[in-house]
Parts: sequence; C-alpha cells; structure tokens
Amino acid sequence: MNPFIFPDQTAFYRGKVRDVYSIKNEWLVMIASDRISAFDVILPRPIPYKGQVLNQIAAYMLNHTRDICPNWLLSTPAPQVSIGKRCIPYRVEMVVRGNLTGHSWRTYSAGKRFLCGVPLPEELRENDYFPHPIITPSTKAEAGHDEDISRAEIISRGIVNETEYAVLEKYTLALFQRGKEIAAKRGLILVDTKYEFGKIGDTIYLMDEIHTPDSSRYFYADGFEERQSRGEKQKQLSKEFVREWLIENNFMGKEGQTVPRMSDEWIQTISRRYIELYEKVIGEKFLPVTLSEEEIFQAVMSGIEKIK
Repeated sequence: MNPFIFPDQTAFYRGKVRDVYSIKNEWLVMIASDRISAFDVILPRPIPYKGQVLNQIAAYMLNHTRDICPNWLLSTPAPQVSIGKRCIPYRVEMVVRGNLTGHSWRTYSAGKRFLCGVPLPEELRENDYFPHPIITPSTKAEAGHDEDISRAEIISRGIVNETEYAVLEKYTLALFQRGKEIAAKRGLILVDTKYEFGKIGDTIYLMDEIHTPDSSRYFYADGFEERQSRGEKQKQLSKEFVREWLIENNFMGKEGQTVPRMSDEWIQTISRRYIELYEKVIGEKFLPVTLSEEEIFQAVMSGIEKIK
C-alpha cells in the first residue's frame, strides 16, 4: 500500500508493521498493515488479515483497561485503522514477564542470572512462573534492534525521571494483571507483553497496541501444569512460533543471514494462527474484511472529522 496524503497531515512514518500519520500534530492515524516482523526485520511476505487482527485486539484491550490509566485511542473507523491522541513517547518499552520464556529463557539458559538488572531465581525450568511478574525494559530504537536496559540506567541516563518511571511501573503491573484476568476467562495465560507510554502535558498515556500476538505471548491454561511436569513444550498462541521457525532455518536477524523462503502454505498457517488467537482472546468469531485503498482513505477522513 502506498502512503496516503491526508488534509492537515504533518508527518508520516512507516513502522515495521504499521503506517503512522500525524494530523495537525494533535492526532495520530495508525493503519495496521499485513507486514510481519521478527528479530526487528520485516519479513518479505505479508500475512493475510494480520493487520485487522492486531488492530481489533488492541482496540478491545485498550477499551477494557481505560480505568487503569488514560490511553491514546479515540476511534477505530475501519478494522485496520486506529485514530488517537499524539503523545510525546518515552524512549523505553516496558516489557513485563510472568514466566521464564523466550528472551528471558535464552538469557537464563546461557547461565546468566540477571536480566535488565533484575535477579532471576535459581533452579527454574523453561516456562516456569516467576515468583512475581518482573519488568525488563528495553530501549525504543528508531531503527535496528531494541536493547535491554535496567531501571537504574533509565533513570541515571535521564531517559525517564524517577518519579515518572515509578508511574510507568505501576501502570505496567496493573495492565499486566488485567491482561492476565482477561486471558484467564478465555482459558489462556498471558505470559509476557510490552507497553509503551507517552505524555501530553503532565498526563501519562498508554500508547500503541496492547495484548496482541505481536506484543504478547499466550499459553493455553488447560494442561499447562501437566506439560511443565513432563518437561514438554507449552501450547502457545503468539508470534514465537514464527521466531522458532526462523531460528530453525538459521535466521535471527544477524548480519549476513538471509530470511528463509516463506511458502504459500506457511503464510496461510501464520494467518490461521493469528485468527485463532483473535477468536480465543476476544471470544468472538473473526470476520475478515478487505477494504480498497479508497475505502480506507474515506474511513480515515470520516474518523478525523468526528474527533475534530
């Protein structure tokens, strides 16, 4: 999809999976594409309906967490479009983990017992619960790889001051708890996720998407303990299966590595997995919608008009 040009547009940014337009420096229009990224690399083929899945899950979750903290979202005029307040972002991502999985497990299995300055208990197995959720922030890179960073570094480097960082921590843990409660009602475990925050004046807002398969990992609750006791892999709904496939095919986003070929069958498998997660998390059947560029443009224009 080629970039649009909207009236009063002041900026355009093409992210890994979304196109972001600034309107009058007051609002953001985010159009979720079907692009998919892993290891901070955009993979060469789009995934049908992925953008719609992400946008609709994010809108659902943002609307179900408004009592915890303010968020940026104002409207979703089309299945893959969100319009909201333009915030000044904090340059960190608040990653929160309930289980020893993914990046934390790779760190742990390499023998390290600290992650982002947080001590990790001994004698944990992959996917075990931490005694309590831990926050392991990362820098928010403009390009390339995000990097782990500790609370102390964030404050000492002036990325976020100590008072505001305490608020980010409070919001992060409360949002994660709400996400786990929503997931539990659907027979899922919210394993880990990330949140992004920004400011308008003195008010801190939750930004971006939350609790989607691109930003989160879910396990099936049914049989979790049995699989752990037998040392089996957990059944999960997340983008991790895409990362695992890439790793198996010798790609982790490192220099000199080539993205493996993605077959039509594999593309459809990924699409089905995204739709499965939508239906499981939301509890409703996914209704795929295909819009032309003109229809998306008109939906955005209508949405902007309503919030003026």
